[in-house]
Amino acid sequence: MHGATSSVSEVIFGLSPLAVSLTVFVLTYAVIVTEKINRSIVALLGAGVMIFTGVLHQSEAFAGIDFNTIGLLTGMMVIVAITQKSGVFQYVAIVAAKSVKADPWWLLVMLSAVTAVFSALLDNVTTVLLIAPVTLLITDALRISPYPYLFSVIFASNIGGTATLIGDPPNIMIGSAVKLTFNDFLFNLTPIAVLVFLLTLIPIYFIWGRKLKASDEDREQVMAFNEKEAITDVKLLKQSLSVISLVILGFVLAHSMNQEPGTIAMFGAALLLLLRALGKDAEEQSHDVHHSYAEVEWVTIFFFVGLFIVVAGIEKAGALSLLADELVSLTGGDFKATAFVILWVSAIFSAVVDNIPFVATMIPVIQSMGSVFAGQSLTPLWWSLALGACLGGNGSLVGASANLVVAGFAERAGQPIRFLPFMLMAFPLMLMSILVSTGYIYLRYL
Repeated sequence: MHGATSSVSEVIFGLSPLAVSLTVFVLTYAVIVTEKINRSIVALLGAGVMIFTGVLHQSEAFAGIDFNTIGLLTGMMVIVAITQKSGVFQYVAIVAAKSVKADPWWLLVMLSAVTAVFSALLDNVTTVLLIAPVTLLITDALRISPYPYLFSVIFASNIGGTATLIGDPPNIMIGSAVKLTFNDFLFNLTPIAVLVFLLTLIPIYFIWGRKLKASDEDREQVMAFNEKEAITDVKLLKQSLSVISLVILGFVLAHSMNQEPGTIAMFGAALLLLLRALGKDAEEQSHDVHHSYAEVEWVTIFFFVGLFIVVAGIEKAGALSLLADELVSLTGGDFKATAFVILWVSAIFSAVVDNIPFVATMIPVIQSMGSVFAGQSLTPLWWSLALGACLGGNGSLVGASANLVVAGFAERAGQPIRFLPFMLMAFPLMLMSILVSTGYIYLRYL
């Protein structure tokens, strides 16, 4: 792929492929950051321009799309869309609230822990879609501000998502590009994710936790919630939980079965759609399937498609191998320094721009460092990128898709989360988690 400038000589007006691809890339990012136009539209336009200007041929553009990532995201979105109809997620949140007798501080800890675990097993965007409404419901019943709870849910979703291959889109992309398995992520990133989660609760306790109070009557109202009423469809619940268990087992065994996570997720989605369709007439099946597909976040999926093509353009023009050389020369070819630079740069960048485009750009950059650090495993660099991108997403509201989803719910509930006040709290907490990660990377790998 790298330095293949000779094959892009047919660029429009004989311009430099490097200049054209970088211009398209920078403009695409700049417009995405302004949030004036929907990011999926911008990414697809950028992809189209890469092809029409001759930087990429259509076949090369399609080869640049990581269909494993697309398949994994789409499959999991379908599975969750069907599962949530059973009410299981509301059930878990109510049980969590009642298990701590609706005590405001311990409720925050429980909701955060539930969010972190779900984010590790499903994915963080899906998790907050399910947890945010329940959080608003319970805080409303307790008559306490939902802000500390939503803030903690955002942090827990990104920290939990860091722990596994499927938790956060950057991990899906890294795992897919470098053939890292579900178990690799579990073994390498789950320990640090648990530590960061526990450490993050300490400042949250001192900022808000001490002051959270609810009256006995309001707590009794939450204790009176009947979690069994949350389960609306027992048959669907059994089907969904069976399929989710099979899919997670598939992820764990993927390497030994020689299968990709994308295939496992799509097959799981198809299986759950089939179980739901059995015994229904054609019209009802059609309605169910339409509804399940409609629940997929197509904006996110098409954003990925466009982005992969835009990044393929600058990669083919040789921009990314130049960037890799720059990064290596900046650190004087020192492997440790390179790992730390990747960790901190990805954390700060991921706080400012969405972590997905950043990781899409960085993957080929790190891959092209293989020639510099010949004979040395690049694995620590991948863990640095994953930790920086996933935890860095906590630094601001635009850092990760999950943050924007929670902000949307908060705004609809009349409790808006503003960009600057959020960042003033979130950015220092995010830097603390990166400091802890720096120690972890150093002690464990370097």
